[in-house]
Amino acid sequence: MRILKREVKANQRSVALIAEMIHTATLVHDDVIDDANSRRGKVTVNQIWGERKAILAGDFILSTASLVLARIGNTTVLSLITQVIEDLVRGEFLQLGSKENENERFSHYLEKTFKKTASLIAHSCKAVSVLGCPDPKVHEIAYLYGKNLGIAFQLVDDVLDFTSCSEQLGKPASADLKLGIATGPVLFACQQFPEINAMIMRRFTYPGDVQRAQEFVLQSGGIQQTNYLAQRYCHEAVKEISKLRPSPERDALMQLAEIVLSRDK
Repeated sequence: MRILKREVKANQRSVALIAEMIHTATLVHDDVIDDANSRRGKVTVNQIWGERKAILAGDFILSTASLVLARIGNTTVLSLITQVIEDLVRGEFLQLGSKENENERFSHYLEKTFKKTASLIAHSCKAVSVLGCPDPKVHEIAYLYGKNLGIAFQLVDDVLDFTSCSEQLGKPASADLKLGIATGPVLFACQQFPEINAMIMRRFTYPGDVQRAQEFVLQSGGIQQTNYLAQRYCHEAVKEISKLRPSPERDALMQLAEIVLSRDK
């Protein structure tokens, strides 16, 4: 029995390693797509080695993650993690497009946020629960906890893009605007400043678009509304994980939701 528990914990730890490797690989690939110069305060791989080697480095990390995943030997876990990779690719395609219909933009943004960020957390949480517990209800709780926490994390990240300096973020501030991406604070600001809509459609490519959009966001309630939405998602995450029996692990996961909301980098 003790050996079985040890094996379960080892496999759960492997899922955590796989999740981090997938995350790292996507960051390396994202930096190539975005032609980024810095990541977490350091020079990006593509700037040091060039785009081709950076893409291969990301691919190598993904292939290593696949080997670790295969060694776990659980087909359900395999299916969950491969879904993450599919979602990441689909999310990147969603980010490359813009919705002309203003009413569809926010749902498009949230769908992209789930696929690019929350899917990894949601499916990893579910995979760990599958390895440790046979109850489908627990699997669903783990998934919904991860989904809501992941969306909240990205919403806070999108706020920090406007409120934190480059030194805190470890990357250039207003990076999303410069890449032509309209995030939560911008979409909320549109309600007060409709002229932003035209900038979104041209992906902030006209001279002065980025600075004007940034000013509109800071003058609007966009940041406060995005923060409030992040709080709602964190509340949902806590509500889900609270359904599990009390334990130090459950309390740590509840505390993690608070950390997501209070982080400044």
